Amino acid sequence: MIDLSVYLITDAALCARAGLLETVAAALRGGATAVQLRDKQASDAALIEQGKALKALLRGTHVPLIVNDRLKVAVAIGADGLHLGQSDGDVAEARAVLGAEAILGLSVQSREQLEVPELSLVDYLGVGPVFATATKPDHSSPLGFDGLAAICAESPLPVVAIGGLSAEHAASIWSAGGVGMALVSAICTASDPELATREIVEACKVARLGSADANSLYGL
Repeated sequence: MIDLSVYLITDAALCARAGLLETVAAALRGGATAVQLRDKQASDAALIEQGKALKALLRGTHVPLIVNDRLKVAVAIGADGLHLGQSDGDVAEARAVLGAEAILGLSVQSREQLEVPELSLVDYLGVGPVFATATKPDHSSPLGFDGLAAICAESPLPVVAIGGLSAEHAASIWSAGGVGMALVSAICTASDPELATREIVEACKVARLGSADANSLYGL
């Protein structure tokens, strides 16, 4: 079972101060559990170059590299998986090309989007945005934690929350039923990405323990 609790999504522009690779390296030292390569503006060739460098960086860490949207790029770099938006690719095609062992994620913004047969081919859901975020200007209306909880309650798959999140939101995410938080700005723009990631990891550990204690209390 993959650990999606602290899921870093890269942004080349936001990582520019330290550089993409060094930012990811710092996040790994801080305890990031998954990395998604995302760059909507880059060409496939540029993304493949970035992806191969990240794949080398992650070698031996057991932290998976997941590519956002671009199936060809994921295949070219030998990524561990792919994450698709609602209109960014065909889930069945991605599963057929990547194989049964690959990690496949899908973005979901509403409970209605859970009612599709393709969901059986997916490993986890990225749900949000919880809050408005500048890293994705065309995002749908923010869900808030109540909206997140409503989707988590009906989801047959693990849910990773996304959208304007930071360490302070960890407890609310686990209380809503999430298993992780996807982060961009909270790590990529931090003056010390390693320390920022470490603080998020610690907050997630505390949130997870609190959620487990609550489940035990109620006999869950």
